[in-house]
Amino acid sequence: MKKLVLSAAALVAAGALALSGCSSERGGGGAGGGGEEAGFEAGAKIGVALPDKTSENWVLAGDLFTEGLEEAGFEPDVQYAPASNTVAEQQNQIQAMVTGGAKVIVIGAKDGKQLATQVQAAKDAGAYVIAYDRLIENTEAVDYYVAFDNFKVGQLQGQALLEGLEARIDHDAPYNIELFSGSPDDANSAVFFEGAMDVLQPKIDDGTLVVASGQTSLSQTATEGWLAENAQSRMDSILTSTYSDKELDGVLSPNDTLARAILTSTEQAGKPTPVVTGQDSEVESVRSIMEGVQYSTINKDTTLLVEQTIKMIEQLQAGEEVDVNDTEQYDNGAKVVPSYLLEPVIVTQENAAEAYENVPSLLEIVQEYQ
Repeated sequence: MKKLVLSAAALVAAGALALSGCSSERGGGGAGGGGEEAGFEAGAKIGVALPDKTSENWVLAGDLFTEGLEEAGFEPDVQYAPASNTVAEQQNQIQAMVTGGAKVIVIGAKDGKQLATQVQAAKDAGAYVIAYDRLIENTEAVDYYVAFDNFKVGQLQGQALLEGLEARIDHDAPYNIELFSGSPDDANSAVFFEGAMDVLQPKIDDGTLVVASGQTSLSQTATEGWLAENAQSRMDSILTSTYSDKELDGVLSPNDTLARAILTSTEQAGKPTPVVTGQDSEVESVRSIMEGVQYSTINKDTTLLVEQTIKMIEQLQAGEEVDVNDTEQYDNGAKVVPSYLLEPVIVTQENAAEAYENVPSLLEIVQEYQ
């Protein structure tokens, strides 16, 4: 995947495309893409290959796909990769979906760099491939990408960290911070981090922020497997090596699971609670935010993402143009993948009720604290 760097102008342009409901013709990577008859039969099998259940949103997505595809008249085949031997098993699951005659295969990749062979097999069999939430890399055989605007997610996380430092830390800049990023096998990790650093790097350069450990690169900040224990272990080490004689003011965390691990580490070390960002609006983190512990999260409504994916499947089945609103940003190393990007929403204690107005389960939690 080529490095994704967006200017403010590019973000505005992407937003304008979204508002205008820009559509593109079919991506040409699956059935009907080479001039064959468009569409496929109603009631067809649809494969959904998801990674291991590392977050609440993956669990929810599987349930929503099963229910939504059945309601739309399709035959869903929803599979999760196991916790061990995950990539190989996901490869096997996708190949089985191809062999089983799935007309569309939706893939939430465990490792988007290792699925090119399976995606090409799907294309050769006449199926469409939709990359869900995570880009599939280095293959022309992926037809569409549907996700939240992940670069903007990172920007919002960086913005939240700055705002939280100003609101909660009882001294002026400079502020001591640390940086965490996601798993190296997830293409989104780099995009989240680049978006955040688009906001934070100028403040590091002018001395407003100080990364006291000196660990600022994607490789130095990575959290293998998105595992909480790995984030907590790294935070423990940084606190021991760097913060014996200074205070940690804030931490950029790429998701809620890691945010809670980071907060556990600082609490066990007897340190004051730093400003910590997150993502995914996990129940435990929403409670933490309302209790004034975790500072922020990002709401990426999984319901909306699954609904948009199913809409794209219905358009493919009917032989219609598939809605996309971005045809420039997501270069997977072999092609620019036509994409539909949804807008993420930053959530803090102050705007949680508004942010979760259409998410009853989370709104109920917020209201418990009001």
